[in-house]
Amino acid sequence: MIRTCFGLLAMLAMPVHASETGHPLTLWQVSGANNSIYLLGSIHLLRSEDYPLPSAFDAVYDDAEVLIMEVDMDDLNPLTAQTLFTTYGVLQDDRTLRDLMGDQLYAEAAAAADLIDIPLEMLSKTEPWYAAMTIEMMMLSRVGFNPTLGIEMYMLNKATEDGKRIDGFETIEEQIQFLDSMSLPAQREMLIATLKESAKLDNMMDEVIIAWRHGDIAGLEAGILDDMQEQEELNQALVIDRNNRWVRRIESLLGHDDDYLIIVGALHLVGHDGVPKQLLRNGYDVRQLSEPPTVR
Repeated sequence: MIRTCFGLLAMLAMPVHASETGHPLTLWQVSGANNSIYLLGSIHLLRSEDYPLPSAFDAVYDDAEVLIMEVDMDDLNPLTAQTLFTTYGVLQDDRTLRDLMGDQLYAEAAAAADLIDIPLEMLSKTEPWYAAMTIEMMMLSRVGFNPTLGIEMYMLNKATEDGKRIDGFETIEEQIQFLDSMSLPAQREMLIATLKESAKLDNMMDEVIIAWRHGDIAGLEAGILDDMQEQEELNQALVIDRNNRWVRRIESLLGHDDDYLIIVGALHLVGHDGVPKQLLRNGYDVRQLSEPPTVR
């Protein structure tokens, strides 16, 4: 599904430049007794033409003493991450993807893969969740998206240069385990959905990124959350359970003196179970921030 890389998506629309000001953002401020926590909805992959980012992103970065991302990015070893993906996602016995999908669903997947020019046989030794992730990354790369241009990498580079502390909510192994521990029916559903959504990638991403860039929460819910909720097990494991854990962590940080910038996939910040609404229901002062208007 074209969601898991994002929380999740990136932009195929006309470039939106910093002169577009005075609109809401996918960015919230939560006020503690002595500090502020900023919640920034991330797009994990972007293109060079999607820059510059809204100036408010840099403003909250400047105000924060500590950055927290889904994974502690400055300690992430790409080779270790790839080894973990292989360990969990590549079949080590004589089974194949066809065996795990079953003949009927594999035929459906292969037909959908042909439509987007993906040779499914090259993924014959992968589990369905890993095949879905691989296809998603291939499709995003085809249209120019690069993880080195995503929000996390942008902020990581700034924080490294400035010597700011960077933490993570999870390890990469934990994130992989969320996918690997899903039932086989849920994994099959994930792969089929990814293949079918890939055929309409351009239009889907146009709508989602415009909504993300302008803090259109209803648009984000319609664009990425509604589809995710149709896959109950995946939504529970990748969204709801993680949101609940993160809310408890954030509540503990609201007792600190340091200000924090928390960067997670935009999917986690929208909807009834999203982090901002959970914190609001728990009695915290939560407000959505905006890009300031141009002063003339």
